[in-house]
Amino acid sequence: MGKKINLTIDGKKIQAMEGDKILWAALENDIYIPHLCAMKEQQQSPFAGCRLCFIEIEGKPRPVAACTEPALEGMVVNTRSESIDRLVEAGFNLIMSNHHIDCKNCAASGACELQKIAKERKIRLKPKKLVQLDMNLPKDHSKDCIIYDPNKCVLCGRCVTACRTEGTAVLGLAYRGFERMVTTFGDIPLGETECSGCGSCANVCPAGALIQTNK
Repeated sequence: MGKKINLTIDGKKIQAMEGDKILWAALENDIYIPHLCAMKEQQQSPFAGCRLCFIEIEGKPRPVAACTEPALEGMVVNTRSESIDRLVEAGFNLIMSNHHIDCKNCAASGACELQKIAKERKIRLKPKKLVQLDMNLPKDHSKDCIIYDPNKCVLCGRCVTACRTEGTAVLGLAYRGFERMVTTFGDIPLGETECSGCGSCANVCPAGALIQTNK
């Protein structure tokens, strides 16, 4: 078991376990850092795909991802600055330009991580300067207890990890560029796979792309 260390985040002196990533040290001390892909169980091998958890560390020349940086004794961290806010907003806008916004009818509304980030950082959900990409992909209703709407997927990969560790490993990330998406092997509907319907994918989805219908 690691030892406790002392560090400062946004002027607040906190303690963390040696080896913990800064993201989790901050969140456990009520200091919010936007994030979508990070899962604490993966903190020793973070996915680091969403690029939203930027921070500045005194002594480092440029912002770094909080999910990849270990907390060290005496470290001084800032989660907000003009450059960090600009990076986070740019990353968030890119994600939202490819996200079908339908909060009024979304089952995840109110518990959606996208709404939380927008509120915390005062960023519009609908980007002003980017063209909204509408892939208009079909929803998958084939599994009686899971609905998958790929138009809401933010490619964070949480569902893939959860499916591999708690489910039957039927989900994966496929294709490249704008066509990249979470899907099944061979792109077949969930209902035709060995999906057990455990709901682990929906439990970790931050954006309402996967919804469990029979909790």
